[in-house]
Amino acid sequence: MFNYYVNDHAQDNGDHEVHRDGCIYLSLIRSKTYLGVFTNAIIAVQKAKMYYMQCNGCAYCSPEANTD
Repeated sequence: MFNYYVNDHAQDNGDHEVHRDGCIYLSLIRSKTYLGVFTNAIIAVQKAKMYYMQCNGCAYCSPEANTD
């Protein structure tokens, strides 16, 4: 189980990326929303969609939820 966060700033394609604790990119995010503790990123992305319509898992820390 990991803590997950969603980036409050969208990428160029409109996605708000979901990251988990320990991701190398998480420390680079200036503004993020804590989503909670989940067993996988797919559930975390579903939760992130409560905040932002267009969300995607980080290709590095949450590949199971990455659709790119």
